[in-house]
Amino acid sequence: MIVPRRVALRSLFALAVTAFTGGALGRITSRPPAGAPAENARDPHAFDEMYGGRRIRGFSGPEGEPVALVDGRPLHLMRCADGGYVTPIDHYESCPTPLAAVRAAVDELGTARLSPLAAVHGVHTDPTGGSPRGVHA
Repeated sequence: MIVPRRVALRSLFALAVTAFTGGALGRITSRPPAGAPAENARDPHAFDEMYGGRRIRGFSGPEGEPVALVDGRPLHLMRCADGGYVTPIDHYESCPTPLAAVRAAVDELGTARLSPLAAVHGVHTDPTGGSPRGVHA
């Protein structure tokens, strides 16, 4: 018996749609709901959320220090003597957690883009004439 081409193509299409939908649903259901603890509860610096229209992420680096990303760009976090954290964007306000420090930086940035120099420790001014807080218009 010869299978008509139309039946074979419908079957292949249905199989492809099922496989794609299953893969997409698998990723969606494995994600924690918004506001839930991060996937790796053992990582004290882990967070991944949308804040102020930006995607902010945090995790522990190789030596346990916090690492932060704002829209995929690194944001340097510095530990204060009081146990809090500051960023080059707003290094006058100590925040109790890395997440709070990244949120404060996003608040300060507004709609401006994060400068690549905001990831470098010890650099507080932009040699091209940008803002001393790591902000580019």
